[in-house]
Amino acid sequence: MKNLFKAAVVAALFAGTANADQGVTDNQVLIGSNQDMSGPFAAFGAPAMEAAQLYFDEVNADGGVHGRQIKMIVEDHGYQMPKAMSNLNKLVNSDKIFAMLLSLGTPMNIASFPLLEAKKIANVNPLTAARQMIEPPSPYKYAGTSSYYDQMMVGVPYMSETTGVKNICSMYIPSDFGLEIAEGTKDAVAASGSGLTFGGETKHKPDELDFVGSLSKLTASGCELITVALGVKQTLTVLGTAKKMGLADLKFLGGSAAFHTLIAKVPGGPGDGFYAAAGWSDIVARMGDPAVGGWVAKYTEATGGFPGTGALLGRSAAEVLVRGLEAAGRDLTSDSFRAGMETLDFEDKITGVVTNFTSDSHQGANLVVISQVQGDNWVELARR
Repeated sequence: MKNLFKAAVVAALFAGTANADQGVTDNQVLIGSNQDMSGPFAAFGAPAMEAAQLYFDEVNADGGVHGRQIKMIVEDHGYQMPKAMSNLNKLVNSDKIFAMLLSLGTPMNIASFPLLEAKKIANVNPLTAARQMIEPPSPYKYAGTSSYYDQMMVGVPYMSETTGVKNICSMYIPSDFGLEIAEGTKDAVAASGSGLTFGGETKHKPDELDFVGSLSKLTASGCELITVALGVKQTLTVLGTAKKMGLADLKFLGGSAAFHTLIAKVPGGPGDGFYAAAGWSDIVARMGDPAVGGWVAKYTEATGGFPGTGALLGRSAAEVLVRGLEAAGRDLTSDSFRAGMETLDFEDKITGVVTNFTSDSHQGANLVVISQVQGDNWVELARR
């Protein structure tokens, strides 16, 4: 009896970590998203959730995946770590989700990995391009695009080659997100072998909106190109402030977190001339593709608005998840889902890149697309 009691206690203590199939019933699979719906990156998070849900609604209306309806539970952390951790506990331990999708924020995702991996919960296409989304490797990590680091390693030398800039600087939020952009910038300078120098950096709070002093400091250091790792509103404020200060020759480069429709579309053109190195291609130039045009028409009819970057990423990630569920088969477990995901190899019409997961790599794509705002649209310049 004592041995049976001990065994029961141990089983109870480890029941959560041993149950790899939580969130799955005969007719439903639960998906969670720890999201920024109200903070500095809500311009990504809110439309991403809307587009993903619209895609799931279509799939569910057609019978779901292997007879299961997809239910997505979204929690808003507003880009605040305490709230994100509370949300994580709810989604995993209370709601008992099967997988995470599109969770936003580099530090939020990094902090979630120990619990997700203990529960064998896959983290699919998070809304961050940090290297930690697949490093160190894990059976439960799936990144959608090239990393911030790789984007800077490609983008900085491209800017030097095409515009002649030599003195490179950075402005960033000193979180894991911003630090990776800054590290990629510095390493790109060090690896260039073409006389590039790193001229300085400024660090900023996520809600900071006064950048006159920082721009004055960096331009006094002779900065010709500034890489930015800030929120969308902050990036627009920096660009607008630079124009008001008459810094017409100063160039700016963002990573995928700055490659957003709003940067191009804000009236008055503060984003005109801004560069971004990202993991996908803007949708406007690809509207002639029937798959792209058809999706845009459906989204516009359903929401009354044109799909921006957040919607593009949400729709793309939703398709990846559904393809993974389909490939996993009717017997859905964490192991069968991983096996299914590792067979995916398809042209993602929505992002304009090829997505491919294997047992050796859980990074869906490694392409870096260089684009620039010209007028009120993003124009693709190069693919590396």
